[in-house]
Amino acid sequence: MSPLLDDLPLWLDIALTVLLVLGAAISLVGSWALVRLPDFLMRLHGPTKATTLGVGCVLIASSIYFSAQQGSASWHELLITLFLFLTAPVSAHLLVKALLKTNPALRPPLPRRQFDSPSEKR
Repeated sequence: MSPLLDDLPLWLDIALTVLLVLGAAISLVGSWALVRLPDFLMRLHGPTKATTLGVGCVLIASSIYFSAQQGSASWHELLITLFLFLTAPVSAHLLVKALLKTNPALRPPLPRRQFDSPSEKR
């Protein structure tokens, strides 16, 4: 065994393994959704929701590992995670806005308010 792998306590190894496996599984589900869902609006949820969370888990595991190895905080992975969590929803929102601008028929109808009735006149 490598001396690097023996330095961490067992509980930290287990936590990092769980984060890595969970992140890989969530990313796989998000990627599968990107391939299998039928239209653009449904496909957009795969990368923006599941894959972002999966990559975030992997980056957090990496940050914890290198922080434990170096004895000080590892800011690179945390900054990448923050940037990913801020930019993925914004880019998805902009993609949907652009789609609705080019094809207004995709816009859902406005919901009716509960207190509106057909007999009520204002």
